[in-house]
Amino acid sequence: MIIAIKQGVSAEETDHFAAMLERRGVKVDISRGASQTVLGLVGDTSSFDPEALAAHHLVAKVIRVQEPYKRANRLFHPEDTRIDILRGGGAEGVQGANGAAGAASSIGGGMFAVIAGPCSVESPEQIIAVARVVKAAGAAFLRGGAFKPRTSPYSFQGMGCEGVNLLLEAKKETGLPLVSELMEIHQLELFDGIDIIQVGARNMQNFNLLKELGRSRKPVLLKRGLASTVTELLMAAEYIMAGGNSRVILCERGIRTFESFARNTLDIAAVPWLKQKTHLPVLVDPSHATGIASLVPAAARAAAAAGADGLIVEVHNDPENALCDGEQSLTPAAFTELMASLRAYAELEGKRL
Repeated sequence: MIIAIKQGVSAEETDHFAAMLERRGVKVDISRGASQTVLGLVGDTSSFDPEALAAHHLVAKVIRVQEPYKRANRLFHPEDTRIDILRGGGAEGVQGANGAAGAASSIGGGMFAVIAGPCSVESPEQIIAVARVVKAAGAAFLRGGAFKPRTSPYSFQGMGCEGVNLLLEAKKETGLPLVSELMEIHQLELFDGIDIIQVGARNMQNFNLLKELGRSRKPVLLKRGLASTVTELLMAAEYIMAGGNSRVILCERGIRTFESFARNTLDIAAVPWLKQKTHLPVLVDPSHATGIASLVPAAARAAAAAGADGLIVEVHNDPENALCDGEQSLTPAAFTELMASLRAYAELEGKRL
């Protein structure tokens, strides 16, 4: 259930009203926007009479939410969420679209963020070289896999703890905040210096992992599963948010269909649908969505024009000899060219790169 508070009502009055509602057995999330304050009631609201609530002198409108996702729902939080992260690993924050800008790298809320880097960390020279390139081209975050889920047990599985340490060295060198994939709960303690934890497509419905990340308060980049609906993606986000962590970023990375020319099928229509349904930032991964480096730039520009809040792109300084996903990785020159073309597409949707 959603309760919109009338304009002019003080924060103190709103808090007192919310406390009264919580005494009736529900959890109340307060979303204070530039022009509207909204109370989101989570729990058993069957005992609440919408007409009686609407008659309260503080209430402008009451809406019953039919969708199973609540905290991720745009009705609960009308303004876009922006996640701010200081370069160099400072404190993170969550802002509404009109919140004060106090961080060097932001995702959502009118910002178009590009996360770039190799599929996997392979050596100190490789990760630092790529970090320098993507920063110079305008990327706001560095991605790199230390732990890699692979289809074949014989494929390169990542450098593990050493890979995390090399990412931290690249962060020290460039100042770029880090994004890396977490595969198991016990790895959390190794990710203290990682700024955004990525949950890969294979783990989207690993509910124990999602619950633990809900308690961590560290930003989470949640990728859509290979055969998951967008509603299931939002429900996975709800698991994290129900634990108290509102720093969730959604990622469309292509789904498995009968089509075989590409690695996956990019569901570009999911982007505007998600932007309508949720306040959470929505990114697109054109590298995994296509699996073909020559298709990545066009897919990336399509994502920007469709209203995405950013991209996560694989970049390697030597794709032909990459230990993981070289065929879908852009060269430094190709990535630099892509970044030069993206600004106009982002601006079409009112976003700043």
